[in-house]
Amino acid sequence: MKADWRNRGHPAYWAFLVHRLSGLALALFLPLHFVALAQALNGVDSLNAFLTWTRAPWVTASEIVIVLALAAHLTGGLRLLLVEFFGWRRGVHQALIAVAAGVAIACALLFALNVNAQPTAVDSDGYHHTR
Repeated sequence: MKADWRNRGHPAYWAFLVHRLSGLALALFLPLHFVALAQALNGVDSLNAFLTWTRAPWVTASEIVIVLALAAHLTGGLRLLLVEFFGWRRGVHQALIAVAAGVAIACALLFALNVNAQPTAVDSDGYHHTR
């Protein structure tokens, strides 16, 4: 098969691209996540200041995007495992791509609907309490 731009419209190419880009996004997010976790080591006040910062709308939107990236990477990886173990079947493979995309989007939507139910502060006892 000749590798040219004609193959870029195939669903498997787009699944490949989403899998690579979501993996890159997760790799970039991981150090930021460690910084956030380190705030808990600095005490309750430091963690509460960080949690207050996370209520910004752009942070909430980025959380939804990172959950979508995580779900897309997970479902795309599971799809690849199924292809490895059971072989390539054109109709089945395209259905797996659609299922993986649907599950990833559903996970992001469920997270987005639950964003406002998250705890907003940590008290001196170390437990999250909704205020």
